[in-house]
Amino acid sequence: MINFKVVYKVIGSLLFMESTLLFWCFVMAFFYHEDDTLAFLVSVLTTLFFGFLLHFMGRDSDNSMSRRDAYLVVTLSWIIFSAFGTLPFLISGYVDNFTDAFFETMSGFTTTGATVIDDVERLPHGLLFWRSLTQWVGGLGIVFFTIAILPSMTGGSVKVFSAEATGPIRTKLHPRLSTSAKWIWSFYMILTLACMASYMAFGMNWFDGINYAMTSTATGGFSTHNNSAEYFHSPGMEYTCTVFCFLSGVNFTLLYFAIAKLKLKSLFSNSEFKFYLTLVAASTLFIMVELMIHNSYNLEHAFRSAVFTVVSFCTTTGLFNDDAGKWPHVTWVILSICMFFGACSGSTSGGLKCVRGAMLVKSIRNEFRQMLHPNAILPLRINDVNISLQKRVTLLSFLTVYLMICLVGSLLMIMMGIDNTNAITITLSCVGNVGPTLGLEIGPTMSWSQLPVIAKWICSFMMLLGRLEVFSVLVIFTRTFWKEN
Repeated sequence: MINFKVVYKVIGSLLFMESTLLFWCFVMAFFYHEDDTLAFLVSVLTTLFFGFLLHFMGRDSDNSMSRRDAYLVVTLSWIIFSAFGTLPFLISGYVDNFTDAFFETMSGFTTTGATVIDDVERLPHGLLFWRSLTQWVGGLGIVFFTIAILPSMTGGSVKVFSAEATGPIRTKLHPRLSTSAKWIWSFYMILTLACMASYMAFGMNWFDGINYAMTSTATGGFSTHNNSAEYFHSPGMEYTCTVFCFLSGVNFTLLYFAIAKLKLKSLFSNSEFKFYLTLVAASTLFIMVELMIHNSYNLEHAFRSAVFTVVSFCTTTGLFNDDAGKWPHVTWVILSICMFFGACSGSTSGGLKCVRGAMLVKSIRNEFRQMLHPNAILPLRINDVNISLQKRVTLLSFLTVYLMICLVGSLLMIMMGIDNTNAITITLSCVGNVGPTLGLEIGPTMSWSQLPVIAKWICSFMMLLGRLEVFSVLVIFTRTFWKEN
């Protein structure tokens, strides 16, 4: 049976955290004396009120949390966070309907980066900062962020973390989850500050620097300018963005050991990282050649546009420095592959994850060997660890459901009158939390405002599915989940 009191208590605690985030945006709005100041003040008070209300409703909880409670808490927390995150947009009047406001906020927290705001430059500084902050917090996870701040939130924090974490293989820095969360978040903060400093060194002001740093390290893609990174016309900024987005696509635990512990050898011997690096390098080389041949780019321009876009798609960031919609169509196929696989598990990126790609490649190799040696027992090793049969079955189940969602999502988009290329890439973009799409109607440089209302709700649901890795959400809709025993 679901322990609703502990669910109320945890979500109440999460709303306290969200009200704190909204308060910092209120400070930003107040600093610039803009018309969203009152909207953020009302949003803070409203979120606090409901946080206290839910905490009061769960005041007698025993702090014990089952696995069912954890899955319900995680799914509800992302939905409720997004619902309350709409308040600044709606109260300020810069977004005039709940559908668009919810889509924008869900896109932020899931680090998808798709936007329905046609002209982001008309937004005041507070709302621009709120969009970037939603992505930065959502990068490593709402619940993971709260565990780092409130380690005694609940007795079932490990179960909650497992329901939100990405990838089939879990790695820990410390036996205590709260300590691991603090280390990871500290490293995440340092990476963000380093990114901000690098941007400012190339001429960004402090406001653009902090916003682009948050969306780069979160691999989110929201921008303070309509032309994204292309606005600055700075190769130095584009290379900086590429480097930090690439680093943010690496497993943070692995990156921590490689940089903080000076164990670079562990990075390049890691199976997932080698798959990730190969995917980025091969895709960049192919697209670079295509741009030089068909679009008459010079070598440096072709390399910069190719590597920036490939890293942006592969890490599911969504920033752009060129219009890939005008590139040869064969490059769209390569970018779709990058969009499908994504970057590493345990990073801020979306997609299938490169560790699953590495597992699939090794599984296929084993099948060929098994045909020649039927009686052989062939292990499937990732980083010298044998993957159990149960995890292999889970991998195939995940891949099957992931592809089914992509198929159904694409079909629904086509039924709503969206062209085939856009329908497929919109679905891949939402499920992979990528942001940009490919096609003529809604290209990589355009907003999603022209989508039908129903399509926006379907996309919001697919973003949630992709961010929580499908099963954590879908299990709630099964009959078994709600049975008493």
